Amino acid sequence: MKVIPIPCLSDNYAYLLVDEATGAAAVVDASEAGPVREAIAREKVEVGAILSTHHHFDHVGGNEELAGELGVPVYGGAKDEGRLPGLTNPVVHGDTVKVGSAQARVLHIPGHTLGHVAYAFDGHVFTGDTLFFAGCGRLFEGTPEMMLESLEKKLGGLPDDTRVYCGHEYTAKNLEFALHVEPGNEAARKALAEVQAKRKAGNPSIPSTIGLEKAVNPFMRSASPEIQAMVRGKHPDARDQVSVFARVREMKDNF
Repeated sequence: MKVIPIPCLSDNYAYLLVDEATGAAAVVDASEAGPVREAIAREKVEVGAILSTHHHFDHVGGNEELAGELGVPVYGGAKDEGRLPGLTNPVVHGDTVKVGSAQARVLHIPGHTLGHVAYAFDGHVFTGDTLFFAGCGRLFEGTPEMMLESLEKKLGGLPDDTRVYCGHEYTAKNLEFALHVEPGNEAARKALAEVQAKRKAGNPSIPSTIGLEKAVNPFMRSASPEIQAMVRGKHPDARDQVSVFARVREMKDNF
């Protein structure tokens, strides 16, 4: 599968997916219509669906305009019915969505929002605002328990070489925070240098991989002795992994 990142708004990414075996295409998170329309024309593909990860406007602002122009269905989490623009095909955990010969498994990954889903193709996963490169989304609707399960069990259960395509270009700041809470993490230090070089050259930082996230992302490393010691030094009541995770999220909110 060919994945084309489409920069949108100030720091969002939409994605154009092309199944090279059949030429079929889909759009993930149509933040705004213009850049997505340009990418479709540039690649000369026929889009058959829009796949939305969650209802926030900066991920679905182009849904209705593009779906109307292209005459295509809009997929999104069933819990987002009534608040995800243009939703025609609600999906739940374990459902499948096809793009030509490529098939995605839907993962319900609440935390950032309650209806958030990811689309896990063979070798690629589109995580919206639940999992960022070296970070995770704010807990606007869900709980720390929900987010931890979404990150460590559902997404963390994918093969380590799965490429991760997230919703925003937050990576450099995320890695700076990762080193703030785990300064001994040399994998994070190396990743930051690589990301800074990519950004200086005008290239996206994404994708990462599930294996890299496990190595550098503090929200997938709440069992790390260094992170736990740092958190408990400030918050002695953080006795279990969920409470450590919650404190790290609070720290990131104010970083």
